[in-house]
Amino acid sequence: MNKKPIVAIMYDFDKTLSPKDMQEYGFISELGMKSEDFWEKSRLNMVNHNMDQILAYMLTILQEAEGRMLLTRNVFNEMGRSVKLFDGLETWFDRINLYGEKLGLEIEHYIISSGLKEIIQGTKIAHKFKEIYAAEYCYNERNIPIWPAMAVNYTSKTQFLFRINKGVLDVTEHNGLNESTPDNKKRIPFTNMIYLGDGLTDVPCMKLVKINGGHSIAVYYDDRCIADSLISQGRVDFVVKADYREDSEMEKTVHTILNQIDAANKVLELHTRQMNNI
Repeated sequence: MNKKPIVAIMYDFDKTLSPKDMQEYGFISELGMKSEDFWEKSRLNMVNHNMDQILAYMLTILQEAEGRMLLTRNVFNEMGRSVKLFDGLETWFDRINLYGEKLGLEIEHYIISSGLKEIIQGTKIAHKFKEIYAAEYCYNERNIPIWPAMAVNYTSKTQFLFRINKGVLDVTEHNGLNESTPDNKKRIPFTNMIYLGDGLTDVPCMKLVKINGGHSIAVYYDDRCIADSLISQGRVDFVVKADYREDSEMEKTVHTILNQIDAANKVLELHTRQMNNI
């Protein structure tokens, strides 16, 4: 019996699944800061220390919390509970999985985000993802963050596409990731990938998926200017509002893509079967 084709749907988080940056819900508000002040301090850390921008905001979190808030992994997880999600997301994953099942496809969901993994893990939808790839701290024996364990910026995001493609999901495994693998041995071909993101930091992933035969969707909330520029420049295939409710444009778009993936896989299976009969 043939295995079901696997489809990977990959999501950015901030402004793709949630209206604001996740730090603004539980951390920045808890400190009584304005979000623009926090991000300006992060920018200054980046400039003054010649830092990666993700490492800069991770440093700013530790600096601003010092003497004001005790940060632990559990505290970050708790912050995730206050993160607002776009309409429909709490039932989105089950609905898409069911639609894929009807087509004979197995759907897997992944997060690829520059936000904090620990916060995402505290959200209501965290258990819906096969893997969450995001920035993360290293913790001491008291569960207090002491050093960045992972920083995910706009270019390093692309490594996770290849991990998903090859099925090498463990971020500490590099040999399997870098080994040459025939296309027919890769767990999820790029043609079976859908990437959803909201802005310029997602462009490398969007473009990589698109040029390899997959599908990229630019998501917008209020202002669709950036999303429109991405489709006009050929970086994405679709522009869709961040509304994940049943019968929404987002659902209809993803259903249509899944229909196409299903048809392409059936055509390939038919061709392979006939070639094997020669």
